[in-house]
Amino acid sequence: MEKNKNILISGANGLIGKSLSQYLLSKGHNVICGDIDFKNLKKNNKRNIFLFKSDLSKEKNIEKFLKFGLKKLGSIDAFIHCLYPKTKDWGKELEKLKQKSLNINLENHLGGTIIFSKHLIKYFSKRKKGNIILFSSIYGFASPNFEDYTKNIYSTVEYGAIKSGIISITKYLAKLYKKKGLRINCISPGGIKDNQDKKFIKNYNKRCNSKGMLDPDDLNDLVFFLLNNASKHITGQNLIVDDGWSL
Repeated sequence: MEKNKNILISGANGLIGKSLSQYLLSKGHNVICGDIDFKNLKKNNKRNIFLFKSDLSKEKNIEKFLKFGLKKLGSIDAFIHCLYPKTKDWGKELEKLKQKSLNINLENHLGGTIIFSKHLIKYFSKRKKGNIILFSSIYGFASPNFEDYTKNIYSTVEYGAIKSGIISITKYLAKLYKKKGLRINCISPGGIKDNQDKKFIKNYNKRCNSKGMLDPDDLNDLVFFLLNNASKHITGQNLIVDDGWSL
C-alpha cells in the first residue's frame, strides 16, 4: 500500500481545486491549499489540510506558498496547478478585447503556470523526484463549436491560447527534465458544469457520449491515478476527459 503524499494545490477554492482537495483528503493525503480566497473551502482541524490565502499570480507569493507547504509538512511530493486567474472583464468578444486585459490574463494564467513550474521543478530536482499535474482544456487542442453558443456565453480567443500553451509547457518540461526523477502531465477536461446557459448545455451535450458536461468530481480518480505508482511510466502526456466531445 502506498504511503500518504504531501500535495500542494493552487487554485484550491475553484470548482476543480475544491473537489480535488476534499477528495485527496478523504484518501488520507496531506493537502496544502492555496488561493486568493477560501469562501467555499473550510478548514477542518481534524484533517490534514492547510490553507494559504494569497494572490498566487505573483511570483513572490508563489515562493511563500511553497515555503509555507514545506514548513507545515516538511516535504512536497506533488503539485497540482488548478489556478485560474482572470481580469474582471474576462469573457469579452474579440472585437471588444482590450490589450491591457489580454496581457494581464496571458501573464497571470499562462505565464503563472511557467513560473509555478519553475519553482516546483527547482525543488523537485534537488530531491530527484516529484510529480506535477497541470490543467488545460479541450479548447487547448480543439476549437469551440461556435454554433453551440448563445448571446449569454462566449468562448474567448485568449482562453484557447492559454490552454494550448499549457499543453505545450507540459511536453516541453517533461522532455527537458526527462531522467531527472520528475513526472509532468496535463489534464484537459471537457466543459465543467457551472450554471451555464441551458441552451448551450443542451447543444454541448449532443456532441458527447453519455453524460455531457462534467462535474468536477469526474476528474478526481484520474488525478489520484496520476499521483500513484500505477502511472509511474506516464509523463509528458495530455490526458483528455471529455465524454467523447472531441471525437
